[in-house]
Amino acid sequence: MNLWLGKNKGGVAMKKWLILIGIVVILGVMLISGYNNLVKTSESVNGSWSQIQNQLQRRADLIPNLVETVKGYASQEREVFTQVAEARAKLAGAATVGEAAQADQSLTGALGRLFAIAESYPQLKSDANFRALQDELAGTENRIATARMDYNNAVQLYNTKIRTFPTSLYAGLFSFGQRDYFETDENANKVPGVNF
Repeated sequence: MNLWLGKNKGGVAMKKWLILIGIVVILGVMLISGYNNLVKTSESVNGSWSQIQNQLQRRADLIPNLVETVKGYASQEREVFTQVAEARAKLAGAATVGEAAQADQSLTGALGRLFAIAESYPQLKSDANFRALQDELAGTENRIATARMDYNNAVQLYNTKIRTFPTSLYAGLFSFGQRDYFETDENANKVPGVNF
C-alpha cells in the first residue's frame, strides 16, 4: 500500500511538472508568434513608407522639366521658380516622416503657385510638352495620395497592435515603438496666393 501511495505522489508531481512545462511551451509559442507578427507589421509600414518615397522622388524628378518649360514662357517669375527649387531640395533632404510631410506640403504649395502662373500664359497652356508634364504630375499626385493612405493605414494597424493586450506586454521589450503618421500641415487647406 505504501508503495502505491509513493508512486501516486510521484505521479502527481510529474503531472504538475508536465502541466507547467506545457504552459511554458504555449506561452513561448505565443510570444514567438506575436513577435513575428510585429515584425511583419513593422515591415509593412516600412514598405508603405518606401512607396511614398518612390512617388515623391518621381514627382521631384518631373519638376525640373516642368519648371524649365514654364521658364521658357514666364522667365520673369523667378521667385516662384526659387520656391519650387527650395521646396524640392527640402523634400530630398527630409530624414523623418514629419520632415517629409512638411517638405511635401511646401512643394505642393510651390507647385500650386507655378500652375497658377501657367494659367496666365495661354500659349504655355497649349504647349504639348507642358500639358504632358502637367498630366504626368497629376497622375503622380494621385499615386502619392494613395501611397500616403496605404502608409497611414499600415501605421494605424501597427500602432494599434503594439498598444493592445497582450502584445503591449512585450512590444516594448523588443523595442517596437509607435510610428508617426504622414500628416499634412494644418495650413494644407489654404489656397496659395499668387501675385502678378
